[in-house]
Amino acid sequence: MEESKTAAPLAGLRVLDFSIMLAGPYCARLLADVGADVIKIEPPEGDDMRLRTPLREGHSTYFGQLNAGKRSLALDLKNADAIALVHRLVAETDIVVENFRPGVMDRLGLGYEALRDINPRLIYCSISGYGQSGPAAERAAYAMIVHAESGFDHSLMRYAGDRERPASGAIFVADVLGGIFGYSAIQTALVQRTRTGKGQRIDVALMDCMLNLLVYELQEAQFPIRSPRPTYGPVRTRDGDILIAPVTPRNFAALCEVTGQGELADDPRFKTLPARGANWTAMMQVIETWTERHTAAECIAALDRAGVPCAEYREPGAALADPHLRQRGVFTTVTDGAGEFVGINAPWKMSEADTPIGRDVPAIGAHRDEVLSRALGLSSGAIAELVAAGAFGKAPT
Repeated sequence: MEESKTAAPLAGLRVLDFSIMLAGPYCARLLADVGADVIKIEPPEGDDMRLRTPLREGHSTYFGQLNAGKRSLALDLKNADAIALVHRLVAETDIVVENFRPGVMDRLGLGYEALRDINPRLIYCSISGYGQSGPAAERAAYAMIVHAESGFDHSLMRYAGDRERPASGAIFVADVLGGIFGYSAIQTALVQRTRTGKGQRIDVALMDCMLNLLVYELQEAQFPIRSPRPTYGPVRTRDGDILIAPVTPRNFAALCEVTGQGELADDPRFKTLPARGANWTAMMQVIETWTERHTAAECIAALDRAGVPCAEYREPGAALADPHLRQRGVFTTVTDGAGEFVGINAPWKMSEADTPIGRDVPAIGAHRDEVLSRALGLSSGAIAELVAAGAFGKAPT
């Protein structure tokens, strides 16, 4: 019988999440997944992401995927009483996550220096386009901006081989990386805090994240390579495209055997690893003479049996019904005001902890009274006074 798992790793820690859009919310959601009490501080009208498609009855599953498992406290951060309330919360908080342009939190009275004075143990994570310092720090930047400027888009164009201009895109790699690197740095800061008793500022730049992704390309820029790099693309079958990646000598030998193309191993163009890299496209054209005689399913089955890395090109939605992913527990049912949808768990499994995505998406300000009464001990009367003062938005008339 499997032993029961321990409590969530960060249970008992509190996070104030001031972030919007994608990078910061994803970082904070990962913290919620591992047990932290994440309080999403959003404007009275709600985070703009609540309006992003896909929408069902006015509820965004895009927003839900990034914010499930959090509690919501809606505050007007231009209101002095709201700022004072945040300062009181900070005294009882372990982590702050924000992803505004540098200087915005300082102008609100919520910058690192101000909050560190309130709570020296505070870990304050800022995620921005270009970082908190330097000539470009205050430039506006979204993920697609740093994709272009980092060289990522140009590298994809070069690898495509048949393009003269970078392709358009809408998968925000930089934001996801920013959330992951922010989450990782926070974990490191928590370990350091147990040794020193001190919190610290974490400065994550989306540009730096993208440059860390370009491991080969930045080295190639310093030391140009004359021979072309292998690029992995589609090969035709009778009913669609598949991808084959015979990267190692063992992969290549197995590929030659399963396709019945043993002469490939004796071809000077493909005989060695460097030669195959320099003539990769020609090699795959030869392989295609085998694949195009079979269906994609037949090719995948034969290649899998031989241990040759391969895949069928699929639409993203195909993953939702994939039996391997379902058995692995990649997905969890999440609920918002419009009903249920499928949420994607963090990409890890832990032997001593359950860390699924939260099952509920918070409504705007839904946890106001709960947070303020439990965290700060405020009475209903004190909360009513803050309502009248406009701390949670325009005061009722």
